[in-house]
Amino acid sequence: MWCFMVDKKILIDLNNVTLAFPKANLEVTSIRDIFAKKIKKNSLAEDYKVVLRDINFKLRSGDRLGIISENGGGKSSLCRCISGSYPLSAGSIVRHGDIRALFESSLVIYPELSGRENMSLLAEIFYDRKKHNIPQILEESLKFSELEESIDLPVKIYSKGMLLRLTLSILSAVPTDILILDEVFDGADEFFRIKLSQRIRKLISESGTVIFISHQEEQVLDICTRVIVLKRGKIIFDGDPQEAFKVYRESRNSLL
Repeated sequence: MWCFMVDKKILIDLNNVTLAFPKANLEVTSIRDIFAKKIKKNSLAEDYKVVLRDINFKLRSGDRLGIISENGGGKSSLCRCISGSYPLSAGSIVRHGDIRALFESSLVIYPELSGRENMSLLAEIFYDRKKHNIPQILEESLKFSELEESIDLPVKIYSKGMLLRLTLSILSAVPTDILILDEVFDGADEFFRIKLSQRIRKLISESGTVIFISHQEEQVLDICTRVIVLKRGKIIFDGDPQEAFKVYRESRNSLL
């Protein structure tokens, strides 16, 4: 009996991705600075801080990728490049399918608007009316958040935990082709973290491919089938999750 390997569809393809930001101390403040900048215009190393350098990997349907690094190692910047939030300095990223990124610190919230109004705006941004029943998503998300008593108050009086309940409830309601989760549990109270964890696990299982960032090793090992280790913006390991954490710890020790 013949056995055929099913080639799962590639959903994300990164080729030589590089990200660099202008250094703050090179801001133009005078005519003299303008001439100095023109003279130094060919010096990328001097003018820019390179955050990511020559990143290459592919993700297929069913992949569950963890990304780990020391603080400032480039993991969140990489996720923002993949989501389309950051323009690349070099290289390319090809995406196939719908993408949703849950960045707790990057969500657009309007303080003067109510929780209900903000939830409706997030639904309009992240969900296509042709594909999703937005009123149903809003109703279910509000119930899940348990913010009914505060939902018509302006979010400027919400605590950080309440804001997390609002935003993560709406953004985790429906699976997607490409899902990015960057430290989504940070700041949530213990009860909601447990409740959200169950919802996120269901979301992960039903989505196409997932990129997961967490400082909790247990969460990464439990969720991910593959882990990339970044060091100073470069991939130093890509493979088995257990081995990845060994490489990560060795890499950290080498910096001490």
